[in-house]
Amino acid sequence: MEKWSLMTITVLLALTVRWAVSLGSYSGAGKPPMYGDYEAQRHWQEITYNLPIRQWYFNTSDNNLQYWGLDYPPLTAYHSFVCAYIAKLINPDWVALHTSRGYESQPHKLFMRTTVFVADLLVYIPAVILYCFSLKETSAKKKASTCALCILLYPGLILIDHGHFQYPLSLGLALWAVLCLSHDWDLLGSVAFCLALNYKQMELYHSLPFFCYLLGKCFKKGLKGKRLVLLVKLAGTVLLSFAACWLPFSTDVEQIMQVLRRLFPIDRGLFEACMFSSPTHCPDKVANIWCSLSVLIKIKNVISPRTQLKLSFAVTFLSLLPACIKLTVQPSLRGFKFALVSCALSFFLFSFQVHEKSILLVSVPVCLVINEIPFMATWFLLVSTFSLLPLLLKDGLLLPYAVTTPAFLAVCLASFSILEKTSAEDLQLKAFSLSLKGYVSWFKSFPRIVRSLFLLSLALMGALSVLSAAAPPPQRLPDLFPVAVAVVSCLHFLLFLVYFNVVILWDSRNRGQKKIS
Repeated sequence: MEKWSLMTITVLLALTVRWAVSLGSYSGAGKPPMYGDYEAQRHWQEITYNLPIRQWYFNTSDNNLQYWGLDYPPLTAYHSFVCAYIAKLINPDWVALHTSRGYESQPHKLFMRTTVFVADLLVYIPAVILYCFSLKETSAKKKASTCALCILLYPGLILIDHGHFQYPLSLGLALWAVLCLSHDWDLLGSVAFCLALNYKQMELYHSLPFFCYLLGKCFKKGLKGKRLVLLVKLAGTVLLSFAACWLPFSTDVEQIMQVLRRLFPIDRGLFEACMFSSPTHCPDKVANIWCSLSVLIKIKNVISPRTQLKLSFAVTFLSLLPACIKLTVQPSLRGFKFALVSCALSFFLFSFQVHEKSILLVSVPVCLVINEIPFMATWFLLVSTFSLLPLLLKDGLLLPYAVTTPAFLAVCLASFSILEKTSAEDLQLKAFSLSLKGYVSWFKSFPRIVRSLFLLSLALMGALSVLSAAAPPPQRLPDLFPVAVAVVSCLHFLLFLVYFNVVILWDSRNRGQKKIS
């Protein structure tokens, strides 16, 4: 009973923070003609309610794809339709075809914010709670609620979902998939992940770890008997899940191809994360390698779009290959969770058409290992929130950012004593350090060095945050601060990518693993 009381307090606190953030501004508020992601979600409700399914993804006189055309998979469209049906019952003006474009009012804002709250309460928050209770390392009552508190107070997700405006459904469904796999409910986990992928195609960031883990599990003791049956069941489950999601669009091949063209518009090039230039999006200042390199080399001017695509694919594939091979050959639940982090980070850093918000696809898996590596997880989550700063400033979310980020750090310091968890063993680097013994003399000073780098990183992020918010940029360099934020964040992410790969590749030689039976 006590553990549920602690968890109830945790959830209430998390909901209070979300409610406070939702009182502020949202993406594109009062900024015609495109407005922002808030208007995009409202517009999809307008389109899905008023037009037949066959027109949802096609450019017509009633559906101008240049104005926030649907570019997410079918489940997003179905969710928009459900929200639109409820909106129509409350106020038909909210989803009236054509005339509702750019609609803004306090009652409508309350409705839209409520839909995000409901998604959080029904999908994301329950997954976090059950995940924390399922952790073997957090059997103590207090530990489970502490872990849940840190995850639920992660500021990046709160500021984007309840500030900027976004639904947490794909990440929540992916969490349910991880939870199912941790209990060996592989078929249910496959269904949950297929639903996540059919809600947002960016869940491809997590697809390879799911595939490699389940494939490795099937091959673990030879592909025969129960393992062969499991493989067949998994394949059938995936096919049926996709068939159910895409059934209304399966009337002809052209319907399917049009949806795919909307989901993967490769002709936009490496940097064109959106098909228009909107004040709420800054695709050239994302904290990935291509945007950071463009500060020195104008990649768009020296490499053709097709070559950019091939280069991006090659670098992304090579960067995630080691973790995927390790997971397939030695499948373990722990390795799976770390591979989710590593592969998602590789996609974020090296793939094409990356949004600032895509860092959340890395951050949520990092939350899943915060109990194992609290110091590095906290550090990463702070940097990921910092990387969103230019977008948050555009949305008028400076105050929520300035409050939630230090509060999150304080909670992690109090919950995990992270500054005391900097030894090689605490950082899961013991096996790696043993392999370097005799070659690297400074490893004895490793904890002190790591703590110093962490404090230096905090100081740098704090200084850039203050400058971005308060100081006017030089006239000749109007994008100085957003670019600085992107480059600094990218350098952090590259170091984190190396770290997570080292943890994965040096794992299990000196650590026990959960047996795959």
